[in-house]
Amino acid sequence: MRIQSLQQSTNIAKLPRAEGAAHNDWLRQHEDHCLQDTRVEIRKQIMDWCDDPNSKCIFWLNGMAGTGKSTISRTIARELAEQKRLAASFFFARGKKDISHSRMFFTTIAAQLANSLPVLRISISDAIDNNSDIFQQGLREQWNQLILNPLKSAPTQSIQLVVVIDALDECDSMQDIQLILQLLAEAKDLETVRIKIFLTSRPEIPIFDGFRRLSGEAYQDFILHNIPLDTVNADISTFFLQKLSPLKAKHGLGTPWPDELIIEQLVERAAGLFIYAATTLRFIQDGVDGPEEQLSLVLNATKSSLSATEHLDGIYTTLLQYSVLGKRAYQECEQLAGRFRQVVGSIVVMFNTMPARNLAHLLQIPFKMVSRTLDSLHSVLSVPENESQPVRLFHLSFRDFLQDSRRCSDSRFQIDEKERHISLYRKCMEHIFQLEENICNLWGPGVLITEVPSDTIQKAIPPHVQYACRYWLDHWRLGNPLAVEEDIRTIRQFLEQHFLHWLEGLSLIGEVSNGVRMIIAIEETLSVSCNSH
Repeated sequence: MRIQSLQQSTNIAKLPRAEGAAHNDWLRQHEDHCLQDTRVEIRKQIMDWCDDPNSKCIFWLNGMAGTGKSTISRTIARELAEQKRLAASFFFARGKKDISHSRMFFTTIAAQLANSLPVLRISISDAIDNNSDIFQQGLREQWNQLILNPLKSAPTQSIQLVVVIDALDECDSMQDIQLILQLLAEAKDLETVRIKIFLTSRPEIPIFDGFRRLSGEAYQDFILHNIPLDTVNADISTFFLQKLSPLKAKHGLGTPWPDELIIEQLVERAAGLFIYAATTLRFIQDGVDGPEEQLSLVLNATKSSLSATEHLDGIYTTLLQYSVLGKRAYQECEQLAGRFRQVVGSIVVMFNTMPARNLAHLLQIPFKMVSRTLDSLHSVLSVPENESQPVRLFHLSFRDFLQDSRRCSDSRFQIDEKERHISLYRKCMEHIFQLEENICNLWGPGVLITEVPSDTIQKAIPPHVQYACRYWLDHWRLGNPLAVEEDIRTIRQFLEQHFLHWLEGLSLIGEVSNGVRMIIAIEETLSVSCNSH
């Protein structure tokens, strides 16, 4: 029995887990939850759906960007976890490696299910034993063998658990999204262990199409941005009151501060968007001139008659002009704006987050330059004090703003996506060209990767070089329209002189399977580029 239990644990440990997927992952420890007296009605409706044994299998909460979907998801997941009713959670995030795609979606869910419902461990372990390459198979096979079949055969009394899936629209493949919806709907036929799915996304057409293909018995939906504006405004007002009040004592401000008129003006400018409220709060808190001056800048940034998106764009423009440029001379402003486009523009288009020091290495610029740029942007970027933790955007709306010239009215901050991709491709290639044969000084052929100490690999292939090995081709393909003959010659030189070094590097960092896919893509991409030139 003990040996069998050890084998099950070993198999479960093999399940690939997406870093940052779970609601309580360390990467999410500082993200907001709903305040106690906010979003009361929608949270009650969701929890009533969870409690009702006759409710539909899927609850789809859809809403426009900035309406607070992820905050609600984190809150619901935490409440369910406290009640021991959370089966699993997966929070998608565009541009963040493992959680920007579906390759580890079902394996991550299966791993969490094995922990939340131990009776499934035997079935999941057996599925891995019986199909050793299940991790490389498609979504349907993984769903059936690792999740659906174990749930069907679970020897337990009737039980009902919930899986929370946030921001499904940020999965990078619309075909995968539609297949995931189709597969999740099959959970409606489970009898003993019943799994419900709470799911959020933006109201994008491919997702609407995916739900339309499902039976009406499989899901119910709720449109978040259709909540009466008075209700949303009351919640945003509560948010501002509770979050701004502590600044009064901290800075010795008079009473009342903020007064009712200020709160009304802030709520009016938020126009139903919680992301506006959160961004405004961070801007007021982090300013060097004190909260009163920062608040004045916010109130003067936009007119009250603008739309919700225009208000959000106004606060983004104001905080960038104030925090990045300040009152500096023209020439210095141009330099600072150029540094902003280089540093923040890279963060915006990169395929995975990384700490600021690693970013500096990747871009080959001084760490102090990166640090100074990021220090002024705490309102829109999460810049951890712990340098080992990655820098990331608070919200995708900021990236959308920077990449849209119609929204980002100050051209100094506009991010040219293709230019950034081709620039990052060139930086990646420079790092790859530094790779050498037997870079870890292995003691002989046939050495297993598991025998190589991880610190040896990290020293020989630091994180920024790992990123270069993994993503150079993706940057090339997305920036390709700007490519010149020099870039094509660089790829040819790579193939002739560093191809095997690159493969060795991928093998050492456990990315050789991605390398195979990249080799196929290299041939296709290079063929097209050579023909165009």
